Amino acid sequence: MPLPTGAVPPWLAHALRAQRGPVPWNAVLRGALAAGPLLLAAVAAGRTSVGVVAALGAMLAGINDRPGSRRAAVRRLGVPALVGGGGLLVGSYAGQHTGAVTLTLLLTGLGLVAGAVSAVGPVASGAGTQLLVAAAIGAGMPLPEPGWQRAVFFLGGAGWLLALRLALPTTGPTAGDYRFDGERDAVGAVYDAIGALLEAAGGPDANSRRVALTAALDHAQDALAGPRLRRYASSAAERRLHAQYAAALPLAEAATALAWAGETVPARAAEGPRRLAAAVRTGGQTGPLPAPALPHDRLLSRGGTPVAPVLRALHDALLHAADAFDRGGAADTLHTRRRTAASLVHTALGSAGREYGLRVALCFGASAAVAQALHHARWYGNHSHWYWLPATAVFLVKPDLGPLASRVLCRAAGTVLGAVLFAGLAALLPRPEGLIALVAVSGALIPVATRHFAAQTAVVTVLVLALVMVGGEPQASWSRIGETLLACAIVLLVGHLPALGQRGGTVRARLVRAAEAADAYLAHVLSDGTADDRAGRWILRREAYRALAEARAAIDLAAAELPALARHAEGADEVAATLERLVDTTTACAVQLDDTGRLTRHHTERIAELLDELAVRRERTGLPAPKLPVAV
Repeated sequence: MPLPTGAVPPWLAHALRAQRGPVPWNAVLRGALAAGPLLLAAVAAGRTSVGVVAALGAMLAGINDRPGSRRAAVRRLGVPALVGGGGLLVGSYAGQHTGAVTLTLLLTGLGLVAGAVSAVGPVASGAGTQLLVAAAIGAGMPLPEPGWQRAVFFLGGAGWLLALRLALPTTGPTAGDYRFDGERDAVGAVYDAIGALLEAAGGPDANSRRVALTAALDHAQDALAGPRLRRYASSAAERRLHAQYAAALPLAEAATALAWAGETVPARAAEGPRRLAAAVRTGGQTGPLPAPALPHDRLLSRGGTPVAPVLRALHDALLHAADAFDRGGAADTLHTRRRTAASLVHTALGSAGREYGLRVALCFGASAAVAQALHHARWYGNHSHWYWLPATAVFLVKPDLGPLASRVLCRAAGTVLGAVLFAGLAALLPRPEGLIALVAVSGALIPVATRHFAAQTAVVTVLVLALVMVGGEPQASWSRIGETLLACAIVLLVGHLPALGQRGGTVRARLVRAAEAADAYLAHVLSDGTADDRAGRWILRREAYRALAEARAAIDLAAAELPALARHAEGADEVAATLERLVDTTTACAVQLDDTGRLTRHHTERIAELLDELAVRRERTGLPAPKLPVAV
């Protein structure tokens, strides 16, 4: 029975919330074929410790395995794995050749770097996580192989999962080259999202559908923009997908403008994007597309805005899309700009990077110091596997896994559940065969368990405990529970320390970036001589909406923190909402200018109102004023 609104505090509601969706059977298959078979082969060859390291590499890569294209998977899995191999190398040699104090300082320094770099984006965050976890394992899990061999086998395990990711199909049956099934599904989802927005235009769900369209466009852009050996798409199938994605941009623009006008359209208006989505997935013909027209006596929206220009834009965009689908298209631009090295460094050294880096460094360093103190006090018995405490702290201190209180609660509950479950299974299963089978089953469950942090923690706990027991570590379920609770206490303490960097730094940094992107988009649309530069406009529009989505995600996470932390993001939600309305209005202005070359009074007044409102909210929250002043 669902709890009534307001019955639980936001931080607890977040901890109880789980993602929903179909079971990713292809990811389940990859997980089953990754860590377990590697461990089995190593045990059969008499190199158990090698299998443990390779299975750990496959497990950490599996945590980063997400739906999407193969090109995107190369970066999403490969970059963190390479960085993790480097962390394992550094941790192994540091653990062997340095004392406790020097090792703690070194790990603290790694935490500072990894935390700051994590502010750059999701791939960088995954790389920072693997750097620290692998460094803790290298320093705190004694193995017979030298450090460089551990790194090689770790990379081999991650590479094995990446090879499975590239070789096996990623979605359900689709037509065409199976290598691009992830891209095909992502582009089809964009057209479905456009149809859903058209259906919701003029209704209460229009804004949420516009947000879903932004997410679909972001996902498709990422799916198509993965690493490549050549600068441009080399196959006809890939060029066709690029053209189909490009044809969706004017459709998305027109649908957003129609939703902004608050005007409903006939149900047949959504049929065109739906048929285009089906054509993307099947490779078939679109057939006749229904014209999204209103009766002639409905040329004004309820708010007095002329809708004829928007309808003409929607009609023209559908015709352009149908033509691009029929001809196959030659467009090879994704309307995105690569981030420069200077911008990446600026992000890492900005307020979000500094705040995150300091907290990660303190949590990781403190947990490593406590773990080594417990090791020298014989907390772990006669073995020296002290990696669990600092590795747990790494996962707890990561804000992209949820609010702090939610992470701590889920991590504690998941570890207890996983440790108790493993203790029971370890007493029943034969060794090592049963434990190897348990590793394979746990690897298969990781893609499903990622829907909730507690479930993921439980599955990973079982997998790691089974791995290290096969490797010779005694049963350690109960000590792992104690170490996890210690890590929770450390992270909670550090998370609430005052004056560490700038509170709310991540929210502030993303809001500033979103505001700058909105300013640049508005300046471009209202500038003379840019009417024909639609490609440049679409680049800026995509950057503005993507930056807003990232800011909104950071705000939602901050709002679900404990009150002592959530108060630092007060007012940010109102700023983001104003920016969203401003960007939507800018999109409507662009469509109007394309059709008539001038704005209506309603457009100019709305822009002026939003700029005034934004100036007031910026002053209240301390955000800087726009760098590009715009006269309306």
